[in-house]
Amino acid sequence: MASDGARKQFWKRSNSKVPGSLLKAAPKAPTTPVKAKRVSTFQEFESNTSDAWDAGEDDDGLLAMAAESLNSDVVMETANRVLRNHSERQERHKRWEAPGPEQKSKPSAEPPPVPSGDLRLVKSVSESHTSCPAEELRKLSWSGIPKPVRPITWKLLSGYLPANVDRRPATLQRKQKEYFAFIEHYYDSRNDDVHQDTYRQIHIDIPRMSPEALILQPKVTEIFERILFIWAIRHPASGYVQGINDLVTPFFVVFMCEHIEEEEVDAADVSRVPADVLRNVEADTYWCMSKLLDGIQDNYTFAQPGIQMKVKMLEELVSRIDEPVHRHLEQHEVRYLQFAFRWMNNLLMREVPLRCTVRLWDTYQSEPDGFSHFHLYVCAAFLVRWRKEILEERDFQELLLFLQNLPTAHWGDEDISLLLAEAYRLKFAFADAPNHYKK
Repeated sequence: MASDGARKQFWKRSNSKVPGSLLKAAPKAPTTPVKAKRVSTFQEFESNTSDAWDAGEDDDGLLAMAAESLNSDVVMETANRVLRNHSERQERHKRWEAPGPEQKSKPSAEPPPVPSGDLRLVKSVSESHTSCPAEELRKLSWSGIPKPVRPITWKLLSGYLPANVDRRPATLQRKQKEYFAFIEHYYDSRNDDVHQDTYRQIHIDIPRMSPEALILQPKVTEIFERILFIWAIRHPASGYVQGINDLVTPFFVVFMCEHIEEEEVDAADVSRVPADVLRNVEADTYWCMSKLLDGIQDNYTFAQPGIQMKVKMLEELVSRIDEPVHRHLEQHEVRYLQFAFRWMNNLLMREVPLRCTVRLWDTYQSEPDGFSHFHLYVCAAFLVRWRKEILEERDFQELLLFLQNLPTAHWGDEDISLLLAEAYRLKFAFADAPNHYKK
């Protein structure tokens, strides 16, 4: 059996620097054991689960004391610039969507016009003999990715495909072959005693997913069962946990868009898609989902310590950016875990429509540690977005029902873009100076 130290090292994730953060010398490890000080309840929880996550890495960005305070003028100027750019981009969208009579009479074989940043993105990913630098691709993708190039862009941003164009076909072929070797080797064991509980839970959870019109198609159900079972078998430290199943859908939907004529994937009949195409989509979905989960696996290990920590950080952040909302929740005994656990566990997929999730993930994949770090600021902005409605509720039950059923059914790209702009402002203000506004 591996030692505790070995397990901790195994789960230790890279401590990559967020752009703009202060450089700090790494503390030197003590050569002799030091008696630990008495810690708080949350720190005890953190210590007891140290085999599954590395304490101190995720919360440094929010809870560590900053050496200097940020200038509030700089913060506001950056946020205003994001919102101003967003407004200009929306105006350009409107002009493209409403062309004059002379434009309508000229059919073109070129892709639909998009804003300048998106146009560069289309060119960068579509050209067959050039490679778009990773940093440039992330910058161009942050404000949304055009639908025609979203599948290949997601594969590039997730690290599934190499930046080198010439290597891509061989990489795809190798990874797809590797995935179906897993199927052949592991999938027949789903009814064995050791695995049947995992498979049964997956089989129960899939019909509860959305969009139902897509998920309940037999071929799609089979694909999702294989993807989730193989991932669980190959990641025994966490295995299958409810919530992971939702993370398959955005990848599958985006990759299917290349191969169907319908505007909305959930209206498509997947049985009409060629079998070899479905196989490729299944393999690509598995590998991209695996890349995502590599960065947030502590959300799904025993006791889900990653989620416990992020909910605690969300509570701390909201108490600083909107004290009346925080105090109102406390006054009515609404605990953040009661509504925010699902926000972290499902990455807000149960809170917003699928089209909004896809747009949200454009930015998450463009941000350093987007799913693990930037998501915290998105959740804070999401909660404060409803401050008026929250402050009007005067009853525990009504408050909790509202927070668990937020009215986002008609949300679109505009709402998500504004949410992301506010999240960016919060990240800029707090990521490197968490105590800037501390009372």
